[in-house]
Amino acid sequence: MILKTHGAIVAQCKNKRIGRTLSTFAATALMISAGLAQGAERAITEAIDVPGLQAPAEIIVDQWGVPHIYAKNQRDAFFLQGWNAARDRLWQIDLWRKRGLGRLAASFGPDYAKQDRAARLFLYNGDMEAEWGAYYKEVRSAAEAFADGVNAYVARVKADPKLLPVEFRLSESEPETWSAEDIVRIRSNGLTRNVTSEVKRARVACAAGIEADALRRKLLPPVKPTLPDGLDPCSIPEDVLRDFVLGTEAVTFSRDTKKASLSDPQNYRKRLAELEASISATGSNNWTIAPSRTVTGRAMLAGDPHREQAVPSLRYAVHLSAPGLNAIGAGEPALPGISMGHNDAISFGLTIFPIDQEDLYVYELDPSDPDRYRYKDGYETMRTVSEDISVKGGESRKVDLKFTRHGPVIYVDKKNNRAFALRSIWFAPGSSPYFSSMGFMKAQNWDDFRKAAQGWGAPSLNLVYADIKGNIGWNASGFSPVRRNWDGLSPVPGDGRYEWDGFRKGSELPSTFNPKEGYFASANEMNIPEGHSLHDKVSYEWSSSSRSQRIQEVFATKKKWALTDSMALQTDDASFLGRRIAKLLAPLQSEDKDIATGLKLVKDWDGRTSADSAAAAVAEVWLSKHLGQGVVAVATPEPARAIVAEGDLDAVADLLETPDRRLGDDPQATRCRILLDTLGEAVKEVSERLGSDPANWAWGKLHHAVFENAMSARADAPTQEQLNVAPLQQGGSNYSPMNAYYRTSDFQTTSGASYRMVLDVGRWDESAFINTPGQSGDPQSPFYRNLAPSWASGAYAPLLYSREAIEAAAFKRYELTPKN
Repeated sequence: MILKTHGAIVAQCKNKRIGRTLSTFAATALMISAGLAQGAERAITEAIDVPGLQAPAEIIVDQWGVPHIYAKNQRDAFFLQGWNAARDRLWQIDLWRKRGLGRLAASFGPDYAKQDRAARLFLYNGDMEAEWGAYYKEVRSAAEAFADGVNAYVARVKADPKLLPVEFRLSESEPETWSAEDIVRIRSNGLTRNVTSEVKRARVACAAGIEADALRRKLLPPVKPTLPDGLDPCSIPEDVLRDFVLGTEAVTFSRDTKKASLSDPQNYRKRLAELEASISATGSNNWTIAPSRTVTGRAMLAGDPHREQAVPSLRYAVHLSAPGLNAIGAGEPALPGISMGHNDAISFGLTIFPIDQEDLYVYELDPSDPDRYRYKDGYETMRTVSEDISVKGGESRKVDLKFTRHGPVIYVDKKNNRAFALRSIWFAPGSSPYFSSMGFMKAQNWDDFRKAAQGWGAPSLNLVYADIKGNIGWNASGFSPVRRNWDGLSPVPGDGRYEWDGFRKGSELPSTFNPKEGYFASANEMNIPEGHSLHDKVSYEWSSSSRSQRIQEVFATKKKWALTDSMALQTDDASFLGRRIAKLLAPLQSEDKDIATGLKLVKDWDGRTSADSAAAAVAEVWLSKHLGQGVVAVATPEPARAIVAEGDLDAVADLLETPDRRLGDDPQATRCRILLDTLGEAVKEVSERLGSDPANWAWGKLHHAVFENAMSARADAPTQEQLNVAPLQQGGSNYSPMNAYYRTSDFQTTSGASYRMVLDVGRWDESAFINTPGQSGDPQSPFYRNLAPSWASGAYAPLLYSREAIEAAAFKRYELTPKN
């Protein structure tokens, strides 16, 4: 049994095996889980000799698939983290490494050579001593141990091919060995920022003037973008980001092994749109609550990062225990350590704090030498790096990678004698994604935590904190470029007039300790306090405030919080923005049948997007597909409409609430017409998809989650069923705390809470988590898909920490001994 979020936990029961009183949640969940319940005495035990291990160790996998690693020293803990990650996720982490390093073609053939070349543009190629020196002092040894552990398991698989995951057999490939530098040099697994938006803003400015961009992206604090002097917005080619898309996108496979080329404009637009949707959907919720506002009198911390939905899951929960180290939580399976969770003394969580960390630079080339670009009063020569790309079944390919002083050259416009390069914090020492989390794992108090937070590079984050003494806090973190003379919203000439003046000190970014409200919450919204010195210096492009507003609304009405209240808020399906727009329908009427049906359902809609709601079905189709396009068609000049597309729903809502001359001579009347006409169009679409009877409509019949294994395209039908996790009806929306971002072509969820956790700070065994669709990457494992239904329904499993609780919930035990 896995706990459902609704209903207070008040009953107590005695778990005799554990020998102490637990809440109904912990005691029941320990005893029974998805048919896997076994006492410690019935746990499966496997003894394995492990080359490279320094001392005997143990891994206990609990009934929810969480590995608890017990080692005699910290080196072995990280070694076994790598070994275990390979045991459970070898295909996934091997594929991530090959993608990041640009080594796909060596395993999968020539169709991946272009993606390899693009990926290599974004690797860290600076001084490695400076890179290692930018992190917590023990990071290098941890990475070396982790890589050694992965390699030990790879050797085990190669010696015993029956252990090879099915995806390798389907792709006729093998896993490769790792080095610590491989882990830290890969940057393209980090989260991108606004370079795609910079390009679109320039293209809108070329088509119809920069004012026409207002509905495409809401800017906070409010600012009128200014094109930099010397920039011709019409000089930006539509496909300028082709290498950027290739170098940052996930690896895909098809049955015929051929990859669609980005040279095809239609395919490029599709994949760029997918990247932009991924950027928009990336986010999280988190909050930390002081003891004065909890029913337990202990602090509470919760977080649920929103990322792409995939199988295996993006996150992996793990517990590391060794002398001087005891931490549990989640991180990316290909990295040592955890990025969210707790140790004995403190807890920590994260959401994205979207600092503007990248810019597109435009260069005038020397007509007599295309490797030289104008800089100040003369020309500089690009740095050229020649590399060989190994190709399976063919000869290796030699490629030249070009770099300016600002970064990799991602596009050359030979016809117009221009080049374009990406400047990003990725290329600075210390910006390997999530690699700075070691400081949190070792922190014992707020000062330790803040020191680690102030040195954090990427991705930029809202970091929340709570400790066993009852303290809570927040620190915004990440490398923040200093732009002295432009707003960062458009591409800039690369001739020396627009340079970063280093990064701001981490101590300059906002933070709070023990806030008077008794809590702090973030949801990727603009949250730099007014009056702060960086209020208008860090970024202008933030996530919608809808999730944050709903979270604040709930905190305003609830004075005392239980763990289940945090669980309920993480799975809260109310769209604050949707409710706000629906209010505009209140005075409207229509005799048109479809419009009248829409008004009946949506006029009094409370914003809830539950799976069984007919009103949510109509409202979401209306808000995501029809309303924005209707407003843009009227308010945006025709040449820019295709670029602005459906617009930013927050900007659309602002215009509808306060209509102006963009809606014509009679803005109020035009607003009413747009609201009614687009609502009618949405009802027609729902009728076509679900039938004409509204009694049969439900949001979950449209909105569904599917977890697709990348290699399923190469599999036969029975294997596809094993690799993929079947469709699950789902509530939630793009704008609710229960974020369930979907594509509008078929309303399939593309991203959401990859991992949820709620921590009872100090009574750690009462904490809870869910990882979707499961912990394991092995389709034959009982932990591959076991958590998906619980995740979809808003249920949780215990995140056990004490040895006695873990022993009682053991599913399998690995007894590991060194092998010389």
